[in-house]
Amino acid sequence: MAVPFRRTSKTKKRMRRTHLKKTEPGMITCPNCGASLKPHRVCTKCGYYKNKEVIATMNDAKEEE
Repeated sequence: MAVPFRRTSKTKKRMRRTHLKKTEPGMITCPNCGASLKPHRVCTKCGYYKNKEVIATMNDAKEEE
């Protein structure tokens, strides 16, 4: 089995791993209420998706009563 002749330095190891980093997920703002959310998902604050109400939220249920 092959064994490295010399130890890999910290710099070389870090240079090799520069592409292995975490990135922030892309976020958009809801056009209806302005809350930030992931793209292509229903807004959890107002329940709208593509300017249409898809789900009823707790705030809507309280207003109806």
